[in-house]
This record gives sequence, structure tokens and C-alpha cells, in this order.
Amino acid sequence: MIDQRMPIRTILATAVLLCALPSPAFAMHIAEGILPLPWALLWYAVAFPFVAWGLRDLRRRSREAPWFKPLVGLVGAALFLISCMPIPVPTAGTCSHPSGAGIAAILIGPWLTAVVASIALTLQALFLAHGGLTTLGANIVSMGVAGAWVGWGVFAAARRFGLPWFAAAFLAGLFSDWATYATTSLELAAALHGEGSFTTMFSLILLAFVPTQLPLGILEGFLCAGALKFIRSRRPELLRAVPEGGTS
Repeated sequence: MIDQRMPIRTILATAVLLCALPSPAFAMHIAEGILPLPWALLWYAVAFPFVAWGLRDLRRRSREAPWFKPLVGLVGAALFLISCMPIPVPTAGTCSHPSGAGIAAILIGPWLTAVVASIALTLQALFLAHGGLTTLGANIVSMGVAGAWVGWGVFAAARRFGLPWFAAAFLAGLFSDWATYATTSLELAAALHGEGSFTTMFSLILLAFVPTQLPLGILEGFLCAGALKFIRSRRPELLRAVPEGGTS
């Protein structure tokens, strides 16, 4: 059982303090005002059903297992911290951010990852100037939808094909990170290519992310695998909803 008195507020407060320092970054957060209004509304419309279904999933699973809601809170706090934590990337001379969507999707499922990602991104937009309210829908889609579903799908497929937990989690973190930034590139290119070529704009934005996200994706893969290994050794009962299959 998870202690419902665990200091989630303390974790969030610490995350805010750690992330409050300004830093240059190429990040999955699309800044306020970047997207024209029709595109901003479109991505809100895309994100809405995922968040709504995630809230329904939370109610259902919380009724079945009272310990599940505190777990979602802890995962949300971890995702908040991970996704606003600047990490130096020497190959680009700048900083970037992991997403945390891969490990979240493994632990609580992709639907609920959209919910905790929406909360984390809202707090980051309001208090840390990461992203914005008009671009919140697009940021939810890139991290809480694309990142979550790719991470969960890769993990489930890898386990089904017989890969061990560590390798499956590594691949989930890696491809979840890359999917998040690929989706961000698509969102920006679709809105900003104007009279030019969408394909050219998408390729240029995606290539701009490569120097940071190639190594950072690998780092997030190890982060995801390490976190899952730690949970398996200390609290394996939390993994009862994780896709099975393969070797241990």
C-alpha cells in the first residue's frame, strides 16, 4: 500500500525550486503565442478526448484499488520534475528536457499519462514560463499523447517479443522522448510553413532537435529503465498493471 500522506506537495515545491532558474533550451514546450489561434484550438480539440478518457480511467481504477490515486499523484510529481529539468547537452552547447512520458505510461497507462501531463504542463506554463496556455493543447498532444502512447506501445511490443524488462523500458524511454519532439516538430511545421513546403519546414525543425535529442533520448532510455528496475526491486506490487510477457 502507498502511504497517502506522502509529501506530494513537498515534491512539487522542490521541483519548482529546481526548475525556476532560467536556462537556454530547445524543449518540447511550444512557447506562448507561437501557434496561430486556429492551430492552437485544433490541438486543444485533439488533446481533449485523451484527457477526458484519462479522467474516466482514473475514477474507475481508483474505485477498484484505493492505493492507485496516490500512485498517480506521485507519477505526476515525477513527470513534472523530469519534464522541466534542464540537462546540459555538450554536443549542442545548450540544455534540453526529457519528457518523462515513457516511464509514466508504463506505470499508470497512456490515458492517465495525458492527465498528469496536462497538469504538469499547466503548472509549468503558469509558474515557470515553460510553454504557454494558448499552446497547452499542442504540448499535451506532443508529450502526454504521442510520447505516452509510443512509450507504452514500444514497451508492450518489446515485452511481447521476449525482451527483458530493462531493455524494454530503455526502448520505451528512448522512443517516447523522440516521439515527443517529432510531434512538436510536426505541430510547428503545420502551423508555420505558410506558403512554403510543409515537408521542408518539418525536416528543418526536426533536424534542429537532433543535436540535443539524440543523446538526451538515450539518457531518457536509461532513466526509464533505471526507474523501473528500482521499482521492481523495492515495490513490485505497483507493477501489476504493467504489460507482461518476455523474460524477466
